[in-house]
Amino acid sequence: MKAYSERPRKSLTAVLDAPMHIAIEERPLPEPGPRDVLVQVMAVGVCGSDIHFYEHGRIGSKQVEYPFVLGHECAGVVVAVGSEVRGIGVGARVAVEPGIACFRCEYCKTGRYNICPNVSFLSAPPVDGAFSQYIVHPEHLLHPIPEKLSFEEATLIEPLSVGIHACQVGEVKPGMTVVVTGLGPIGLTAVMAAKTFGASTIIASDIEPFRLELARRLGATDVVHAAEQSLSEAAKQATQGEGADIALDTTGHPAVLNGILEALRRGGRVVPIGFPTAEKVPIDLTRMIFGEIRMTPSYRYANTYPLGIGILASGAFDAKALLTDFYDLKHTGEALERARTNKQSSVKVIVYPNG
Repeated sequence: MKAYSERPRKSLTAVLDAPMHIAIEERPLPEPGPRDVLVQVMAVGVCGSDIHFYEHGRIGSKQVEYPFVLGHECAGVVVAVGSEVRGIGVGARVAVEPGIACFRCEYCKTGRYNICPNVSFLSAPPVDGAFSQYIVHPEHLLHPIPEKLSFEEATLIEPLSVGIHACQVGEVKPGMTVVVTGLGPIGLTAVMAAKTFGASTIIASDIEPFRLELARRLGATDVVHAAEQSLSEAAKQATQGEGADIALDTTGHPAVLNGILEALRRGGRVVPIGFPTAEKVPIDLTRMIFGEIRMTPSYRYANTYPLGIGILASGAFDAKALLTDFYDLKHTGEALERARTNKQSSVKVIVYPNG
């Protein structure tokens, strides 16, 4: 190993040891392999999936076995590198791409490593996450970030990547009208992504006025309070009665998904991003057939981090507006509670494992 100081052997870690209970433990660090890198984690964003695991202990077939470590939206500093690491050095500021694919299967070989059946993903059971002072991660999944990009902003690269991939799957092109439903961090960064891909009209829908205003600041041309306004009417009004070209849904809610079908033009496309709470979701297939509306789900992302870094570093968006709450590691439980309960004024909650 090469390092600028003595390599740490232990790491303070926030551990989910029971539903909705976090304890702070000192854990030994694993020995990095020859192509691994030891990262001092400087900032971690709380994700919606973290909240689901924290509160319910599972998402679909992913079941938590306690104790477990949450957190995957992270950035930090390289502390040490393995003997075969050549592309990154000690002291580098990096964003951590959390999905470790096999890079041997047909999906990986064709660039679709997001659907690799053998992927290991930080904070997706049984793989521990990044609410820890240090983590070991493969070299090829670390992305250098420029000095002008803070560690907090760099945590947004992960959710922004979800929006980028959804725009790629939905084939968003310049001049299109795009609907975004659900304005949590994924939805808000999806607005940024759609703007980057050239959408001329972006209609953002939610029930929280605070998030609707954020969406407008980030590029939405129209905002819809879902409890007071019709998304379909707003979309048709913005498009001379035609409807939107593409809808990106982060809610997974059956009523929202079926409402989206009313807001799309004939030949439009809906891109589900958010996981539904139910295993099966009823959908108005008859309407989809009559309008030849396509449904193309989007799962995580692949090969998006360089573009995400470029978008955030460009200064084109006020991404700092998404960063609303800040906690040190020993208050990780409070951070998770804040993200779980305060939808009115919290968007991205940040945990500092080393500060």
